[in-house]
Amino acid sequence: MSSLSLFLVVVLTGVALVIAGLGIAILLAPKSFNLQKGEPYECGIPTHGTSWMQFKAGYYLYAILYLMFDVETIFLFPWSTIVRDLGYTGLYSIMFFVVILGLGLAYAWKKGVLKWN
Repeated sequence: MSSLSLFLVVVLTGVALVIAGLGIAILLAPKSFNLQKGEPYECGIPTHGTSWMQFKAGYYLYAILYLMFDVETIFLFPWSTIVRDLGYTGLYSIMFFVVILGLGLAYAWKKGVLKWN
């Protein structure tokens, strides 16, 4: 079997499995036709006013700051597995990295980004 025909078999099998999964879900899923299902919220309380409201930018800054530090600390795990092979150069590099993270945290703290008002 050539590589092109093998590729086509894999792609067609994948497409068939996706279509089969969606078809089974449509056939077996419970169906409920109710006017309240069309409401924007199903909490039982009717909405008042418009659904467009402003949020404080601080919430977004807090979330972005969390994601930034979370992703950057993930870099510490691969480093910890090869720390012995890197020697002092790797140690100094990661110390520099952690100092930069600390400075970023201190800057955000000084600016008041971490205050939840």
